[in-house]
Amino acid sequence: MTNERCQVQGCGAQVYAPGGTGSLCKEHFIQFVNWRRRRGPGMFQKYAAMSMENRDAIVAEWKKTVTVAE
Repeated sequence: MTNERCQVQGCGAQVYAPGGTGSLCKEHFIQFVNWRRRRGPGMFQKYAAMSMENRDAIVAEWKKTVTVAE
C-alpha cells in the first residue's frame, strides 16, 4: 500500500487511478473521466494515444475546472 495522495490541490484522499503522470482519488478520477467524455467521443482514443507529457497538459486543463469542498 502506498501513502501517495490525490494530486488535486486540497484533496488528501488516497490514490485510485492515474491521471497523467500523477494519481487521482476515486472521486476526482470519475470527475476526470466524465469531463473527458463531455469533450467528445474521440477523446478516449486520443487520450490513450498521447504521451505522458501531453496527458499531463490535459489533466492540468481539467484541474482548472475542479473545486475541492473542504
